[in-house]
Amino acid sequence: MFESLGHKFETLRRKLQGHGRITERNIEEALREVRLALLEADVNVDVVRDFVAGVERDALGKDVLRSLTPEQHFLKLVHRELVRCLGAEAETLSLDDPAPLVVLMVGLNGAGKTTTTAKLARHLRAEHGRHPLMVAADVHRPAAIEQLQTLGRQLDIPVHAGAPGGDPVAISRDGVRAAADVGADVVLVDTAGRQTVDAELMDELARMHKALAPRHVLLVADAMTGQDAVATAQGFCSRLPVSGTVLTKIEGDARGGAALSLRSVTGKPILFVGTGEKLDALEPFHPDRVASRILDMGDVMSLIERAEKAYDASEAESLRKKIRKNEFTLDDFRDQLRALKKMGPITDLLGMIPGMKKMFRGADLSDAEGELRRVEGIISSMTDSERHNHLILNASRRRRIADGSGVSVADVNRLLKQFTQMKKMLKKMGSSPMMPGFPGMPR
Repeated sequence: MFESLGHKFETLRRKLQGHGRITERNIEEALREVRLALLEADVNVDVVRDFVAGVERDALGKDVLRSLTPEQHFLKLVHRELVRCLGAEAETLSLDDPAPLVVLMVGLNGAGKTTTTAKLARHLRAEHGRHPLMVAADVHRPAAIEQLQTLGRQLDIPVHAGAPGGDPVAISRDGVRAAADVGADVVLVDTAGRQTVDAELMDELARMHKALAPRHVLLVADAMTGQDAVATAQGFCSRLPVSGTVLTKIEGDARGGAALSLRSVTGKPILFVGTGEKLDALEPFHPDRVASRILDMGDVMSLIERAEKAYDASEAESLRKKIRKNEFTLDDFRDQLRALKKMGPITDLLGMIPGMKKMFRGADLSDAEGELRRVEGIISSMTDSERHNHLILNASRRRRIADGSGVSVADVNRLLKQFTQMKKMLKKMGSSPMMPGFPGMPR
C-alpha cells in the first residue's frame, strides 16, 4: 500500500538529512520533490497544489530552519498535510437509527461491490453485534445474485434475492420488509453497476433511494483506478446523498492517488478500506494511521488491534507461563504461526512496525506466507511426542518428516536450528521480570 509514495518521501528525508544545515533553497527543492511525488502518485492536481501550499506555510518558519533535525520537522509537516488530505479524523458509520437500518451499496462494475457488501455485513456482525440481512438487487450482472447467496452461506448471513431480470426496486422493498422475519436490524442492498456513471444507472439508483429512504449510501470505489475512482465518486455524489466511500483493493495500490484525493475532491469521508480478498479483509479507515504508514512511521495501534483479535487472552497467559518455565514447544510455535497468519499478510504487518518497510525494502517477501505454510507443514508432520520434545528428532525421524511434508531434510534441519535459537532467546527473556511477550500477550 502506497509503496511508491513512501519510498519517495524516504528518499527526500535522506536528502534533507544530508545537508549540513537547511536553508530556504533546500526547502524549495524539497517542496518541488513533494509536488512531483504526489503527481506521480496520481493525486488530483488541485489537491497537490493545496498540499504543497500547506507544507510551505510552516516549512519556511523559524522552527524548521533553526531546528537541529530539520528533516524530521519537515516530514512532520508533510505528515500533517497527509492526515488533512485523508480526512483528519476517522469517521464511523452511524448505526443509531431504528431497525431496520438500510444501507445502499453503489458503485461501478468491477469495484468489488458485492464482495464488499458481504465484508461489511460480516464486520457489522463481528464488531458491532448487529444482525444483517443482505439484499441481492443487482439483477443485471450475470451471477451477481448467486455470488451474494454463496457469500451469505459462507458467513451464515441471510440473503434476500429476487429473480434475475426482476425489478430491483421491488426486490429491495421486499427485502426490507423481510428483515423482521429473519431478525435483521441492518439491511445491506447490493445494487447494479455499469462501466461508467450513466443516466440509466443513476435513474435506477434514484428510484431505489426514493423507495427505500436508506440511512446510508456507501460508494464502493476501486483504489487501483486512481483518478478514475475520484471522477466516479464525483459522478455519484452529484446525483445521490453519498454518506462515504469504501475504497477497495488498497493493498495493491502502490501509488495512493485515489485515497489522497477522494476526501478533498468529494468532501465525503473514506469509511472503510478493503485490504485483501478474504471476507475479513475490511478495516475502518484511520487517516492518521495511513499517513504514518506512508512515511514509514508505523501503525502500532492497528497492529495491536489485529493482535488482540488473533490471540486468545487465556492462551496467551498460558504461553507466557510456559516461556517463564522454558517449556515452549514446537506445538506452541505452530500455534503462534497460525495466530500470526490471522493478523494478515506479512508485508502488511511490516508496514505497521516503524522503520520496518525501510529495513526490508528490496527484499523478496513475495513468498513469506508460503514459507509460513511450509514451516507449519513440517511441524504438522511430526508426532505429538516429537513436537513436545524436539531433542528426540534423530536423522531417520527427520527424513520421515521431510518426506511427509514435501520438503528437504535441510529444510527440517534449518527449522529446528531456528527453533532452538528462539527457545534460547525466550529462556533469557523468561528469566527477566520485564519479559516482553508475543503480540497480544498480557503484560
